This record gives sequence, C-alpha cells and structure tokens, in this order.
Amino acid sequence: MIAELEANEEFRRREFPICARKIYCAHASDAPLPRRVADAMRDAIEDASINEKQFEKALSFIADTRQLVANFLGTDTEEVSLTGPTATGLNAVANGLDWRAGDEVVCYLDDYPADVYPWLGLERHGVKPVLLRSDRIGEITLEIVDRALTKRTRLVALASANYITGFRIDVEAVGALCAERGVLFSLDAIQTLGAFPIPLKHVDFLSAGAQKWILGPSGAGILFVKNSRRELLRPMIIGGWNVESPNFIAQREIKYAEGGRKFEPGGYNNVPIAGMQAAIALLDEVGLAKISERILSLVATLKNKLAPVDLEFLSPKEELGRSSFLTFRSRRIPAEELANTLAENDVVVSLRVDRANRSWLRVSPHFYNTVAEMERVAEILNRPS
Repeated sequence: MIAELEANEEFRRREFPICARKIYCAHASDAPLPRRVADAMRDAIEDASINEKQFEKALSFIADTRQLVANFLGTDTEEVSLTGPTATGLNAVANGLDWRAGDEVVCYLDDYPADVYPWLGLERHGVKPVLLRSDRIGEITLEIVDRALTKRTRLVALASANYITGFRIDVEAVGALCAERGVLFSLDAIQTLGAFPIPLKHVDFLSAGAQKWILGPSGAGILFVKNSRRELLRPMIIGGWNVESPNFIAQREIKYAEGGRKFEPGGYNNVPIAGMQAAIALLDEVGLAKISERILSLVATLKNKLAPVDLEFLSPKEELGRSSFLTFRSRRIPAEELANTLAENDVVVSLRVDRANRSWLRVSPHFYNTVAEMERVAEILNRPS
C-alpha cells in the first residue's frame, strides 16, 4: 500500500481524505480518521439507529475486536481489555494495585501528565514517587532507570516515547531489568503503538488510546494486563459486566469476570471501538515493520532537508532511529511564528512548550505522508524571514 500511496495521489486522498486539504504532520497529537475508519463508525451509528440491540451480535463484535487487538500486540486475547483513553488504563493500574506505605514508584516528571499524576497521587497511600532525571528531555536510558531502583521499588511507570522529543525508550531492556529486580513495569504506549513494534515479554501493563498512531478515534483504547499479573489488580470500577452475575442477578460474593473482561465494567463504547477495529485492520494490512521503516525514512528526509545552521533540534541527535518524530526550533524565528506560517500553507504540526517555557515545533508524519510533503515542509521552513 505504501508504494501506491506514494505513486497514486488520487488513491491516497481517497483513503486519507485529509490529504486533499492539508499536509498533516501532527499524529503525535491526534490523527485525522482514514476513510475506512470513519465509514466503520458511520455504519455502527446507522445500525444503532435502524436496528434493535442484538446482544449476541454485539458481543461477537467485541470478541472479534479483542482478537484483532491481541494479534496486533502479539499476545493472548485474555490479556486484552477494551477501555477508553490512555489515562483509563494507567489509573486502572495505579488504583488497582495494593500499595503499602513505603513502596516506591519510579516515573518521569517530563512525561505527559496522564502518565505522571496517577503515580504522584499515590502519595496519599504513603507511596514515594522517585522521579527520574535526564540531561536531555525524554532521553530515559537503562542506566538512568537502574540507578533509581531500590529494594522498595514496586513499579516503574514510563512512556514508550516522550511526547515532546519523541525519544523511544528501550522497552525490552528496561522491562528485563525490572523483571530481574522483581519490579512491575507499566508502559504508556500511546506515542508508539501503531507506529513501532512493542516487545511485551517483560511488560506487565500497557495502556494506549487509539487516537494517535493507531489512526483511530478518541474514546477507544487498550489495556494490556499480563496473565500472571491480573490477580494483582482490583478493577477500579465494578459494574454489571465485569463480575459474575447470571442473568444480571447480583450475587452476594464478588467474583470477577475472566480475562480482559475483568476491567470492562459496563456497556461498550461501540462506535469508537468500531473505528479502532477498522484502524488496526488497516495497520495490519500495511504491516507494522513497513510502517516503522516509512516513518523513520520520512523523519530523516525532513531533517536532511532542513537548514541545520538555523535550527536547534530537541529530538535525539546521535540515534535518529530512536525518535518517532522530529522536534526543533529556529534560532532566529519564534516557534509560534513558524507554526503560523506552516498553518497558512496548509501544513499541520504541533507546538509544544517545555518546562523552561521554550516553544518547539513537533513534526510527526505517518506512513501515508509522502517524501514530497516532507520536502514542502522543509521548503517553507527554510525560507528567509
């Protein structure tokens, strides 16, 4: 599909309608919906408006989606819960574990707030947050994590990629370190899931919404809980669906549902889930390895076309392949002004501000973007002020 997208603009615009109007490079924020994703959601709405609720059909749809997600993650269906935003999964972990006073949780203050506040909030239980420190924003290495671990460390909670710099942590190495030390590992994967493979061997919990690199809608998301860790988590919300209640008759003893249903308390958000299902099917069709290669190629093309003398790059310098997008600013022109110039030329990027109140441009293309679009973005940014 990637070759056809590059060669056939009519096909590209049909599959990704945003391309007819914009050069969209803000997938680290929210993705515009591919046509087939929007169609799947429209079909779900139409079905809900003209048909009575058919529970067997609805449950079969959920089972199919769970299987699709499990295949996409490379895991078992029993380890997959269909949830909402990334924060839903992160809070299920933070509030579902039995914490003891004196436990420590390792996290990073410059990750996205949704992956910081759930862990800081544990201080009410006497849990101590251990905040990682890095010389460059988001560059969390194995050595940095290792130095933070103590005998009291209960859990390490990190993002798979930093939302400002795009730096991707070594999930496999960090996970192996945690496993070796008997520490749980929670991953906020929204900035890489759909763009890069995520090795789950040593990941205990993974949370991700569908609205970024998965190319799905807001309101749908994934929670992965390793089979061996499921009993460690109490459901944050108990409803009529995630407990054993024959014929929806409440029982005196609470027994949770099996598998991923344990964390799905009530009626499903069917329209967003339909969109997520179509989006993951699209990514499967293209192939994750090809998607990763394409994104890295587009990011490298853009960086090579930019005038480096005028720019300061926040994304990793030495290992461009470790960054899922490109973050930079001009030494002469405010980032806000450059963002406005790009917008005036129908280019959509993100503007991000760091802790030092410095503004940066974040350019995050996906596999359906083209080399010509990266050259156009560079051309606009390289113009004399």
